Amino acid sequence: MKRRWLSTIALGTMLAVTAGCTADDPGLDRPTGTANPQCDGKLDAAFGAWARAGFSGAVAVSTGGRFECLAGYGTADDATGSRNTADTVYSIGSVSKAFTATAILRLAEAGKLSLDDRVGKLVPAVVGPVARATVRQVLLHTSGIGGSIGADDQPVDRAGAIAAINKLRLAFPPGTDDAYSNAGYTLLALIIDTVSGTSYRDYTRTHVLALPGGAVTGGFWHGRPAATGPVAAGYLDKGEPGRRPTDFAGPYWATEGNGSLAMTTRELATWARALFRGTLAGPEPARLAGDPGFPVGDGRSHTLGGWMAFDAEVYGKPIVAIAGGGGDVGHNVAVLWIPERDQVIVLSSNRSVLTAEKLLAATVPSLVAGNPLPTPTAPAGGGDPAAIAGTYRLDPEGSFEVTVEGNRPRISAAGAGAVHALFPPRGRYSADDLREHEKRVLAVLAGRTEEGREERQGIEAEHGPISAVTAGGTVVAEGEMRTYVTLTTRDGPRLGWYAVDEHSTIAGAELPTGPPALTLVPVGTTRYRPDDPTGTGPDVTLDFAGGKVTVSGPAGTTNARRSG
Repeated sequence: MKRRWLSTIALGTMLAVTAGCTADDPGLDRPTGTANPQCDGKLDAAFGAWARAGFSGAVAVSTGGRFECLAGYGTADDATGSRNTADTVYSIGSVSKAFTATAILRLAEAGKLSLDDRVGKLVPAVVGPVARATVRQVLLHTSGIGGSIGADDQPVDRAGAIAAINKLRLAFPPGTDDAYSNAGYTLLALIIDTVSGTSYRDYTRTHVLALPGGAVTGGFWHGRPAATGPVAAGYLDKGEPGRRPTDFAGPYWATEGNGSLAMTTRELATWARALFRGTLAGPEPARLAGDPGFPVGDGRSHTLGGWMAFDAEVYGKPIVAIAGGGGDVGHNVAVLWIPERDQVIVLSSNRSVLTAEKLLAATVPSLVAGNPLPTPTAPAGGGDPAAIAGTYRLDPEGSFEVTVEGNRPRISAAGAGAVHALFPPRGRYSADDLREHEKRVLAVLAGRTEEGREERQGIEAEHGPISAVTAGGTVVAEGEMRTYVTLTTRDGPRLGWYAVDEHSTIAGAELPTGPPALTLVPVGTTRYRPDDPTGTGPDVTLDFAGGKVTVSGPAGTTNARRSG
């Protein structure tokens, strides 16, 4: 199932650069022999510390058009041993939406369409409720269109994309609310394909990926024209390889417009600056790309360029950001534009241990304030991981399972009680929010919405009738709430998770999947904490003593007795 771009960017996924790293520096302050000679030494040292904590990817920092950091950390491909660099190609996921929006803004500038045109007028084959939405509303995620038209690697041709869009129902009257929508940006790609006089891919390459001077920024992850350069392998939650560009022969309309592009970190930073400086598409598209277009709360607004604008009240100065990744590829990308400094920061990652978004979330407050880039704290050490392996039961509310691989303990939770103890709510989500999310997921899977009925039909077509749906707890992961459920079918119980928005539209799902889990690090002889150097994960401590584990968190403690 498709996972959505985190439009909120966990809402702290931002990065600025220390005041000492500016275009006025006479040279790069770096130690002799550094692994990244094109990166300011202080930045390189800090990012290197994060790399030792698990970050694997690339960094590009540009101020005033001058790169002060182009660096790579970790391995791009375990099979070959190649290293990540600023010229390694990554799938940019939903950052592709900024490119699709730029194409629409260029067509509007050329008089090929108006932002207030209804989409049914521009693409007559689009009919039904969706046809009434305007281009402006689709750009701002206020059209009422929700969800996606298929999984990332589901073969969908142009006619199939239109047919899927025509089946969609609006979650609310256009312009009255917001709901993040991959399907909406597929619709924008269809508009480009229809009104530009050429195909979506040809128009994108010629009018959006092409920079002033003729250089072309990246290409497509699947199919042609492809991005050129060495491609990073992605690695998923358990270290297994993600999908490669050659794994899917298409057709590609499930991701066209909403997540189909790939490029290097250097290219993405160069493109973003050209967009916001007005040299790529002109001053008016540059303004619309960065200006608040529809407020969504907490000082944030969607922009007509597909970005998220943050008021000065959030981080001390206006900034604009976008991020994307997830799914079966294993890549994650985040981009930040700071207008006041004419500064672009791009991070890309190819492992889920410490993604680009998580790294930005940990560093943005200090950096926007002009403080030195923070670095992770090393665990205290101690403990005997092998001694804590086993099953710990909370009957009747579930259990914990501790396994050890490479001297690294990992704990998983099964059952609502265990999940709630190990993953307490944190940040912008409260316990009430998690409970409401669970209710919405259960209602969807009970078939109380059209999308829910279609979801049940798809599962039952493959696995037989669903006789029961049991909630297994809700967690916050990658900036969204995910409710774990066990579906009992003819083929037996199947564990999965679902993320739905406030309109009960499925925003992401994974079925089947493993139980939610954390890797642990010792902080004493018997005590452990999540291996979470960014400090953005569950705030829990685990104490293994006396044949039991005590999980302590904000809401109190939970005890589970070791079995066997």
